[in-house]
Amino acid sequence: MTVTDTDLRRQSRVLLDGADRAPARAMLRATGLTDDDLSKPLIGVANTWIEIGPCNFHLRRLAEKVKEGIRAAGGTPLEFNTIAVSDGITMGTEGMKASLISREVIADSVELCARGHLLDGVVAIGACDKTNPGLIMALARLDLPSIFFYGGSIYPGRFEGHDVTIQEVFEGVGAFTAGKISAEQLRELEGAACPGAGACGGQFTANTMATAIEILGMSLMDSASVPGMDPNKDGVAFRVGQQAVELLKKGIRPSDVITKNSLENAIASIAATGGSTNGVLHFLAIAREAGIELDIEDFDRISERTPLIADLKPGGRFVSNDLYQAGGIRLVAQRLRDAGLLHEAEMTVSGRTIGEEASEAEETPDQMVVRPLSNPIKATGGLVILKGNLAPEGCVVKVAGHERLLHRGPARVFDREEDAFAAVQARDIHEGDVVVIRYEGPKGGPGMREMLGVTAALVGEGLGDSVALLTDGRFSGATRGLMAGHVAPEAAAGGPIAALREGDTIVFDIDKRRLDVEISDEEMQKRLATWMPPAPNYTSGVFAKYAKLVSSASEGAVTR
Repeated sequence: MTVTDTDLRRQSRVLLDGADRAPARAMLRATGLTDDDLSKPLIGVANTWIEIGPCNFHLRRLAEKVKEGIRAAGGTPLEFNTIAVSDGITMGTEGMKASLISREVIADSVELCARGHLLDGVVAIGACDKTNPGLIMALARLDLPSIFFYGGSIYPGRFEGHDVTIQEVFEGVGAFTAGKISAEQLRELEGAACPGAGACGGQFTANTMATAIEILGMSLMDSASVPGMDPNKDGVAFRVGQQAVELLKKGIRPSDVITKNSLENAIASIAATGGSTNGVLHFLAIAREAGIELDIEDFDRISERTPLIADLKPGGRFVSNDLYQAGGIRLVAQRLRDAGLLHEAEMTVSGRTIGEEASEAEETPDQMVVRPLSNPIKATGGLVILKGNLAPEGCVVKVAGHERLLHRGPARVFDREEDAFAAVQARDIHEGDVVVIRYEGPKGGPGMREMLGVTAALVGEGLGDSVALLTDGRFSGATRGLMAGHVAPEAAAGGPIAALREGDTIVFDIDKRRLDVEISDEEMQKRLATWMPPAPNYTSGVFAKYAKLVSSASEGAVTR
């Protein structure tokens, strides 16, 4: 329903109109704004640009195009920045603990800037892993007319005649350790994998969240698929800016878009594309910010009915740019619709329903990235939730079609990621082992580090098909193999994972949705009764604050 021009400034007129607001206007004039600018709705452009890493490196350019679109549509753009933490760069170090914590800081900072300056609407520009959910969490809190714009994926690199991504570099470290490639080959791979700006190229966390947010309805359809350095990306950015003003005119808010049904659409897209397990953590958090009840079991329920149809890395062959060429995220939406798995009536930021958007997909002839429904990679989706005596609140496993469904083996227990990685590099992990990395959860880390360094090294050494791993930390979207993350309750909270001992027999049973250690309930209780919580790793600063406020991974690791 269209509202009046006066209503377009329902927020900013409180900030700017009237004689008493002369000081505010005076300060804004100092930035170059005119009377005409100040008479138009103020649209915040929340930019996660940083110079550290390729994912967000190009967002300054895209923000300028977004602002041009806002001006052309009759709004006044006001750009502001928030932080980002590069997962790929910090992986395997203490710095990785900052990654998940940054999601909360991003959400808080965007909310503060928008509320503090009484903005009328927001365009949120994200790229790297935690920027995407952090921005959506902020938009849900604010509930202003707003839109999310994904900066786009990196192009793949070329190494020894085939496409490569950062995933291959991480796995190359393990291959080098195992003597399978030379130091010179590893260096050549390192130099080839990331040819320019854009987020990591497979269906890792950044592209998983971009896909899901588009099908959630918070991005313009076809905007996320366009690679970051594609010549068409600037035009997409301009249209996003125009649409931000259109959302004001139509009065469409995140609460009109983010519903239980649209969340189920987003989850189905993660399952259908073999997306990152981090999608579970982030959509639990988004649902909480939107005031919608969503449980970890919902992911298993939706994944169980959703076929895996996109042949994307890390489990498949193709990268995000290939999906763009095949027909984009809209094609995934159409497949879900044709399978009866899309709630078609859900509103999107285009002002049209997701069903209407899906109907306009154009599939490239003979494309091989998105399978027909008659020939899926796997009849059920890529996300599985396990429970059992090791994970009473659940844990998350990604099953992309090739992993073992049953594994039974001895526990190799490590209380920090670095110790596990050292054991892998020393060739001290063997076929059949179950690597346990604990005290890396939301509270214990703190910050729930991703374990791509360990998992990729195992794959690179040739153990990916014979070793399992479980952790109360997280996995990168680039992780593959039989890996259970988000084990909850975490060790630092006295969860059963804290009671594990070296050599205990652990059983993964995917079909039965179980993760168990073969000890009696009495023995488990006896061990936990003598357990003592470790001293916190941080006693001051943001890490200590987060550890005190954070909830279980089964609730999205949100702060309270």
